[in-house]
Amino acid sequence: MDAESWIEQIRFLIRDRDSKFVAGFDAVFTSIGVQIVTTPPRAPVANCFAERWVGSVRRECTDRMPIFSERHLQKVLAEYIRHYNGHRPHRSLGQRPPDPRCEVVNLEQTRVTRRTILGGLINEYTQVA
Repeated sequence: MDAESWIEQIRFLIRDRDSKFVAGFDAVFTSIGVQIVTTPPRAPVANCFAERWVGSVRRECTDRMPIFSERHLQKVLAEYIRHYNGHRPHRSLGQRPPDPRCEVVNLEQTRVTRRTILGGLINEYTQVA
């Protein structure tokens, strides 16, 4: 996937007020019609959800494997996002995944099989028919 295939879908870029984002950074995105939205000053809560997700991706995925190219990174992230939204337990949802397609089963009456994700970095467990 090259930049031209997804760049047209971007409508907003939400960023904090870090000094590393110079005027030239914003100009690149505004030149293609992307609206820059900055978080309020001295409001760390405004950026907490993005920071949490980035931290999770780094701790659970990219810090544990070498990334060889942008294409490789995109494939790894796509697989991780599928796992993150569809299979990981979420505490506020009663240990159910955010994507509600999975249902909770009684493990005492069911056989379970393990499926390795990202070369064994992550394991998913599913019910055997």
